Amino acid sequence: MSRIMSARSKLDACIKGLEDSLGAPAALEDSIGGVPSATGPATALQLVDSTIATLEASLGLPPGAVLPLADAKGIAGGNTKHPTKAKEGVNKGERKKASKAASTAGVSSADQPDGTKVDLRVGQITRVWTHETADKLYCEEIDVGEGAPRNIASGLVPHYSLEEMKGRKVIVMCNLKPRNLKGFKSQGMVVCAVGALSDGKELVELVVPPEGSAVGERLSFEGLVGGPFEPVSAAQMEKKKVLDIILPELTTDVEGTVRWRDHALVSSCGACTAPTVRDGAVR
Repeated sequence: MSRIMSARSKLDACIKGLEDSLGAPAALEDSIGGVPSATGPATALQLVDSTIATLEASLGLPPGAVLPLADAKGIAGGNTKHPTKAKEGVNKGERKKASKAASTAGVSSADQPDGTKVDLRVGQITRVWTHETADKLYCEEIDVGEGAPRNIASGLVPHYSLEEMKGRKVIVMCNLKPRNLKGFKSQGMVVCAVGALSDGKELVELVVPPEGSAVGERLSFEGLVGGPFEPVSAAQMEKKKVLDIILPELTTDVEGTVRWRDHALVSSCGACTAPTVRDGAVR
């Protein structure tokens, strides 16, 4: 707490010391602005007494009132915070709130169904080529409605020709951390249905969005309640091992419709399907 003292007593002491050093009371005009007093000259102490009394009366203070001294940070009795610093503090607080909101975006609630945590969208392959060093990999540029296409690598060379891949509409899982596949940075994966052939080999088919589905449309699982839910972030997908949880229950039914548990994967135009894989896995 700031030291306090009487303004009157401090000034009295200072002026008394001045008068003592001069050897006599200083004769001053009894005024503030230099206008002579009608009653003649007054000592410095008398003039100060009169000035202080006038100030006390104008401020509504009792005679001899003590006031707190202003400290280095501001005026006593007022806001001691520097206005610029105070404003900076407010802005910093707003930025902190915005940062916190951004960091929690995409985080699921405790009751969010696992199937809704995955960001599945309709995509279209705009460019495709065979990987330079990995003979089973296609490198694709896929439009998922983000302005710029995503680079995605898929091990589909044994299952589709280059011509069959060009221009296809596919289902893309978008909220996965980028992976470096043989020097190619893959930013997601295309969704396929997998079945077994009579010779024991795998039958792999790209899951097909229904006719009329718009590029970039986010898909959902039909019949889930409590939403709408937002997909989680790529970091949460990895941390919570979401794929490990949902893939065992992501399948095609007897009609080829992709389902998570009993819920069909749908766009606004209908269900997503595999051309021929029945009762197969989806990955």
